Amino acid sequence: MIKIYHNPRCSKSRQGLAIVEDSGKEFEVIKYLDNVPTEEELKAILKLLNIPAIDLVRKNEPIWKEKFKGKELSENEVIKALTEHPKLIERPIVINNSKAVIGRPPSDISTIL
Repeated sequence: MIKIYHNPRCSKSRQGLAIVEDSGKEFEVIKYLDNVPTEEELKAILKLLNIPAIDLVRKNEPIWKEKFKGKELSENEVIKALTEHPKLIERPIVINNSKAVIGRPPSDISTIL
């Protein structure tokens, strides 16, 4: 089943959700600010995306700039920061079986549907 990690307040995330809805396929919406992924879940997502944790960070968020910018963080420290501050997670993330993509731009989602 398709999963979309979604933030309803984000226009790109809403556009991504519309693409998933329009696919006509069954999907699950995970509002990750309410249902924060665990460190293990994030590691699994990163593996599917085939990116390091730092590439999943929204670096323009005030939380990142205030607490983490300019620091040398390990992979696990970045993952911990993402679970403690889920607003830092880039969105939307769409997973379809063994494929995953960050919907930036939202049209990238179509590549895995």
